[in-house]
Amino acid sequence: MQLSVVILAAGQGKRMNSDLPKVLQPLAGRPLLEHVVRVARSLDPANVYVVYGHGGAEVQAALSQQPVEWILQAAQLGTGHAVMQAMCVIPDDHTVLVLYGDVPLIRCASLKQLVAAADGGALAILSVALDNATGYGRIVRNPDGEVSAIVEHKDATPDQLTIRELNSGLMAAPAGRLREWLLGLGSNNSQREYYLTDVVAGAVQAGDRVVAIVATHASEVMGVNDKIQLAQVETAHRRERAEELMLAGATLADPARIDIRGDIEVGRDVFIDVNVVLSGAVKLAAGVKIGPNCVISDSSIGAGSEVFANSIVERAMVAENCRIGPFARVRPETVLHRDVHIGNFVEVKASEIGAGSKANHLSYVGDASIGSGVHHHLQLRWPKQMADRDRRRRLHRIGQHAGRAGADRRRRHHRRRFDHLAGCPGGRADADPRPAGLRRHLEAAEETAKSLSRCDSRAAAAVDRQPG
Repeated sequence: MQLSVVILAAGQGKRMNSDLPKVLQPLAGRPLLEHVVRVARSLDPANVYVVYGHGGAEVQAALSQQPVEWILQAAQLGTGHAVMQAMCVIPDDHTVLVLYGDVPLIRCASLKQLVAAADGGALAILSVALDNATGYGRIVRNPDGEVSAIVEHKDATPDQLTIRELNSGLMAAPAGRLREWLLGLGSNNSQREYYLTDVVAGAVQAGDRVVAIVATHASEVMGVNDKIQLAQVETAHRRERAEELMLAGATLADPARIDIRGDIEVGRDVFIDVNVVLSGAVKLAAGVKIGPNCVISDSSIGAGSEVFANSIVERAMVAENCRIGPFARVRPETVLHRDVHIGNFVEVKASEIGAGSKANHLSYVGDASIGSGVHHHLQLRWPKQMADRDRRRRLHRIGQHAGRAGADRRRRHHRRRFDHLAGCPGGRADADPRPAGLRRHLEAAEETAKSLSRCDSRAAAAVDRQPG
């Protein structure tokens, strides 16, 4: 039978205290709803329908790239009512799988069991055993151990509240039979809503088989209704992804201190230190070492390479046996060939660096193509440079003061020497202590003045000789 998946995502999520719709709250860098869509697509269904309501335009925009069909639930009248909206476009010969946009950790293996049971004509529900059952519907069984009903937490009796087999809300059923059960739903409950879980009672009354499949991991059915539960789901997701990396051959210094926000592929003997963030599509080949506090995004790192502490590698291709960091940044569209060294406080952007080349420290390489075996040493030595500049400034100021002081001293010296020669017996009173250059300058000026004086005298005499 062909499969149609219905994802319920119309809830407002008031307890989130957020302007963001609940299904768009982030988990590992992606909206909750996107996680559910991705696992649904892994089942290769004929269609995936998302029933939306609150914040509909925003939800559709956030998942505009996802291959889903959108069904509007204009009035939120319960989960049963939401599924009714989608049933209008689902053929009777399909199997319908119902998922929730705020239950993001469900696993493909569990869903396949539900679908297989529903293909056999049964109503299959996914149950879970939890110590803390607050908020979950209870699965009620008859004396023969068969499922007879699901009672919501708010409508349960004291005896029913002691039941620890809980309904996750996820179910699968033949589309034709599910349509009939939905038509028999009523809103005679405390919330005045149409509960999807009431189809179990309808199936029992119709004599149809109801199968409860217990989830292997309790984290699969963890729902998100507030920020505390969101943090709990994030922790569970982090643990699951860390376990996947370790099973694939990676060694994690502390599995509780790693963030995995994408599709990560690791080789054998990869080592990842604490507080590392891996996001997007990341490939770490065999023997790669990632130091503490590093961020690797949408990048491929070749075998034997090492990224030292506090470094960032973003949308880059790093070949074998490279060394990056500490405190380095490799920006998008960068290609590092084998044996390249990018040292501390080096930034590389949109550049290709040939095999064996090095930029060891304090450098920026942007929009460049560097050949093989090039050693780029740019040492700014900023503190020493500043000190040298300040020292030069101080010496310049001292030199200015020293020059003025020296000139004053020289003038006083020449004055004393002239007075001494002029007044002392046996002294050379006619000696001029002034510098030779200054003497020549003054002598030339004196001759010019005398020449002008003679010209003036002759002109005056000529005027006197003219007849009156």
